[in-house]
Formats: sequence, C-alpha cells, structure tokens
Amino acid sequence: MTYIPNLYRLYKEKVVPMLREKLGYKNIMQVPRLEKIVVSRGVGAAVSDKKLLEQAQQELALITGQKPVVALSRKDVAGFKLRKRMPIGVKVTLRGARMYEFLERLIHAALPRTRDFRGISPTGFDGRGNYTLGVREQLIFPEIDIDKVYKIAGMDITFVTTARTDQEAFELLKALGMPFREGEPSKKKA
Repeated sequence: MTYIPNLYRLYKEKVVPMLREKLGYKNIMQVPRLEKIVVSRGVGAAVSDKKLLEQAQQELALITGQKPVVALSRKDVAGFKLRKRMPIGVKVTLRGARMYEFLERLIHAALPRTRDFRGISPTGFDGRGNYTLGVREQLIFPEIDIDKVYKIAGMDITFVTTARTDQEAFELLKALGMPFREGEPSKKKA
C-alpha cells in the first residue's frame, strides 16, 4: 500500500464533492486542483557573500524536504554589481505527496507561529487562479533552528492551481484549510 497524505485524502473525499456542488460542475475533471507549490527565496546579497546562498539552500532543503535549484540572474545590472548568470536566489518546486505534506505543515504549524497572525491576505491572486504568499522570516517553520540562522530572510510561496478564475482558486485553497482573512479576493481588471 502506498502512502497517501492526509490533505490529499481530504481533497479527494470532501473537497472535490463540495466544490463540484458549489461551483456547479457536471464533470469531476472540471474541479480545480493544486498542481504545484513553488517556494522561492531571493538572495541578492549573495553577489558579495557566497555563504548566504549556501545557507538559503540548506534552509529551503530543511523546510521543503527537497534539494533547491539555484536561480541565476538574466542580465547585467551595474548598479547592483550584478553580472549575467550570477547566482541570486534559490527555489524548489513541490508536486505530489511532498506538496500536500508541505501545505499541511504550512497551514497547521508554520503560519500560526507568525507574529500577530490574523489570517493570510486574500489579495495575492494573479488573475489566472494562482496564489502567492509572502513569508517575512524563515523562523516560522519548526524545522529551522534559530541558533544556526545566519541571516533572517523571507520567501515567496506560490500555489499553482488548475482553476480558471481567482474565485475558483480561492474556494479550493479555503476548502483545503488555508486561513484567509475575512473577505473575498479582490476583483482585478485584466
């Protein structure tokens, strides 16, 4: 028997029927689903200090359970002493079981540890059914040892869904347990 994450089981058993009824889909394949989660962290100061990039890689690997990829700069920027193809960030793309495990840890362990947490903003949608959440410090994740942190830094977490609208994506993420603040996602003009 293969391992099935709790959040995926919840999605299959409760979220899919609920969304199908609420959004009025005839076919089960129309119901939006989570495709991937991309966790990225810019390390602009890595231009002058390579230790920061290594630290960011180690922390992201601890948080996600997967080895991060180094993001390279695309062009020269003289003002920042940046040359093309210099390492300036790290990112991890999570899919399948690891994605659902990460989302469960984020919802139940990490986000509640944020200072003055009142829920996440419902305005981070991009107009195409994807949601991006900014985290100010990596210390909210229980896997990070505060004594070993070289520099406090934030990261972006992007939830890529198959939803066609922001409203569908909002309903999906809310049903999966994302603690949104009161209110609906803002209607963006395309």
